[in-house]
Amino acid sequence: MVTKQFKGSAQDTDLARADSLAREIFSDVANKWALLIIEFLGERTLRFSELRNEVEGISHKMLTQNLRMLERNGLVRRTVHPTVPPRVEYELTQPGRALRRTIDGLCDWTHENLGHIEESRRRFDA
Repeated sequence: MVTKQFKGSAQDTDLARADSLAREIFSDVANKWALLIIEFLGERTLRFSELRNEVEGISHKMLTQNLRMLERNGLVRRTVHPTVPPRVEYELTQPGRALRRTIDGLCDWTHENLGHIEESRRRFDA
């Protein structure tokens, strides 16, 4: 994967531009698995298997891919402990915790509007 390099230009931060770095980052973190991983990590440090148990329905492959992407973007820190077998733990970095506050707002919005959305879907589907 080739990542655009931020040069400090307004074009890099413009979500309206298809080639902006901001849009690439937004695309990375705005998927259901990444959002759930960030939410479930919260303020905790979890091992891979613990995180997989928390994020119901995620496959081993999808969890691996998303953790790598989040680590690459500096949102998750991966720590390997030199034991046999190796113990690997994941935690949010400061930018990851900041993003989690935004995700918490999205979760709050979902809870507040779930009834309205369900009723709208029923009307639409009828």
